[in-house]
Amino acid sequence: MRVSVVVPAHNEEHGLPATLRSLLAQTEPAHQIIVVDDGSADRTGEVARSYGATVLRPPRNLGSKAKAQNHALPHCEGELVLAVDADTVLAPDYIEKLRPAFDDPAVAIAAGNVQTRFTRTVWERGRSIEYLFGFHWHRPIQSGAHSPMVCSGCCSAFRRDVLLEFGGFPERTIVEDMDLTWSAQIAGHKAAYVGDAVAWAADPETLPYLRRQVRRWMAGFFQNVRLHLRPLLTRKPMLALWVSLAILEILIAPLWWATPALLTLGWHMPPAQALAWWWGTELLLITPPLIYAARRRRLPLLRVLANIPCVYATRAVNTYYAWKALIIELLLAPMGLATSLTTYEKGRADTPAYTPRHARTPHRKAPQIPPTPQAHPQHIPERTRN
Repeated sequence: MRVSVVVPAHNEEHGLPATLRSLLAQTEPAHQIIVVDDGSADRTGEVARSYGATVLRPPRNLGSKAKAQNHALPHCEGELVLAVDADTVLAPDYIEKLRPAFDDPAVAIAAGNVQTRFTRTVWERGRSIEYLFGFHWHRPIQSGAHSPMVCSGCCSAFRRDVLLEFGGFPERTIVEDMDLTWSAQIAGHKAAYVGDAVAWAADPETLPYLRRQVRRWMAGFFQNVRLHLRPLLTRKPMLALWVSLAILEILIAPLWWATPALLTLGWHMPPAQALAWWWGTELLLITPPLIYAARRRRLPLLRVLANIPCVYATRAVNTYYAWKALIIELLLAPMGLATSLTTYEKGRADTPAYTPRHARTPHRKAPQIPPTPQAHPQHIPERTRN
């Protein structure tokens, strides 16, 4: 099966080359690489052309990843469409590892294992722990039950005919990857997780950008809950179970965080002992999957374990925006008392050109592009990919 790659890009002059080099280095080459230069004010289009990609530029900024991908869909010739974010680097054998999932004609969507490209700040380090835990614990369990909760939008492949069946990438929610993953399974198709196919994504390096991304993710999750929960219960009960467990985890998160204080005030346990009990339980729950993940990914174990404290910073942000999204998207928005999130905001700053050693791939040398004057419009709509 031929693979058409679609890369939505908005002001990705610096980050795009690493993505395109990883695509050109694939052991199983893509049939075509399409970059959607979605209203960029920099040299995104020139950079993409220098790597031999087909560049499509809409007449105006479309404002979301799904809309940019749908702009490219009529130009895709392959039986499979691989959506790749412009800040994501694929392992050289990503397509080779992912494509066999589609030997099962029931599989409509498949995605691999996502890890962080950079671990420089506390927010990136915390996200790295979340990814290591989630993609080596939650995702394999969900996959074993043939009900993955989401195929990551930064590196998912889709059957083109199924995409056309659904009218393209969904634009009705703020997270098209989860919407399509749930919709496909409700319709009777299968979604697959391929743990051996690895991709590295650039995640928010500062708190403001992390807040924007998490706000979008959590709002999108509850938008999908509102849209899909009833058909999930009747047509895909196992997926409904994972969704219900995720909601339950959100609901009890504040109580779990307050457990040391409750033990001290309610059971008169010494504060140090209460905190030690809570912290010990946490380590018992998260450390074994992280040790396995470090061994599987060949990462320095001590470095992984040293990043564990950082995950509590990102979890605090997750909990706040999860509760906010629950209240707005499930309670207030249906009653007309609030508006659902529809603005696609950028979840990171411009991607640096630096690529970490573990994410580097052999590449073709691209011609040098002379600098050109930068455009500075008064307002550039911000958008990003997962």
